[in-house]
Amino acid sequence: MLYPMKLIAPLKDYIWGGTRLKEEYGKKTDLDKVSESWELACHKDGKSVIANGEAEGQTLEDWLAKQGKEVLGKHVENFPYFPLLIKLIDAKDNLSVQVHPDNDYAQRVEGEYGKTEMWYIVDCEPGASLLYGFQHEISKEEFERRIKENTLLDVVNRVPVHKGDVFFIDSGTLHAIGKGILICEIQQNSNTTYRIYDYGRVGKDGKPRELHVQKALDVTKLEPPKAHPTLACDIDIFAGAKARLLASCEYFTTYHITVDGKSALFCGDDSFQSFTVLDGSLVIKDEADHKVELTKGETVFLPAGLGRYKLKGQAEIILSKL
Repeated sequence: MLYPMKLIAPLKDYIWGGTRLKEEYGKKTDLDKVSESWELACHKDGKSVIANGEAEGQTLEDWLAKQGKEVLGKHVENFPYFPLLIKLIDAKDNLSVQVHPDNDYAQRVEGEYGKTEMWYIVDCEPGASLLYGFQHEISKEEFERRIKENTLLDVVNRVPVHKGDVFFIDSGTLHAIGKGILICEIQQNSNTTYRIYDYGRVGKDGKPRELHVQKALDVTKLEPPKAHPTLACDIDIFAGAKARLLASCEYFTTYHITVDGKSALFCGDDSFQSFTVLDGSLVIKDEADHKVELTKGETVFLPAGLGRYKLKGQAEIILSKL
């Protein structure tokens, strides 16, 4: 039986995180802080659990294994793994300056796929900024020297951010989320990150956190970020909703949708869909009359082939598909 599945997210308490995901987004946990909430996750480091219906209590990964790839859709046929990992990220402090490898390097060195990702700025403090590529092209020798001399931040590209901004982080792009930013991140299903610079911080064990300089030297694009070309894609008809295409690439297509009243959407057999409620609340109901109530900070998984479904309420959501 296919139906909209509300998900329970695994939570992460990295040292740079805050408490907004607990206090404002309803994440129930004994953790002092919640740095990341893995809203859609089928990864060895974190797995979403289904919270409703016949499959309640199962991990999404286990349920998918029983159902077969048909419930992921035709666009996923060429992926040997579940393709997406979607997160809410609360950066109370600066994240490390880091980079992600591409598929070829990550498979060869780490045994998993690389990571291209997209950031949607859900909220931010006044004056917040992030790091995104370099101000100008530099040589590998200069990159290595600046890492050793702690002058790397002199040549990276610092960008002020505002609510609603979008950043496409192609694999190999140096980046760092700055303090005071809340992000919805859509990414390849990978957890491989190479830290380049970490502000001299220590981890929970009191020791400096590990850096991955040599691997970063291997994979980092030593140039300013390039504009992301949005690939041609089929635009669904969002009847009664205001939709904005945020990104479309070979790994994901993502929309920002505003629901104000009633909306009718469609989940065909091309791809599953997943959406996270960033603000407000709504009710989703499919043609078989399955009904799910969602509030701020909750995520639902829609199997491919679910068909038409309706949304009712006032909400801001991020919808992703292949």
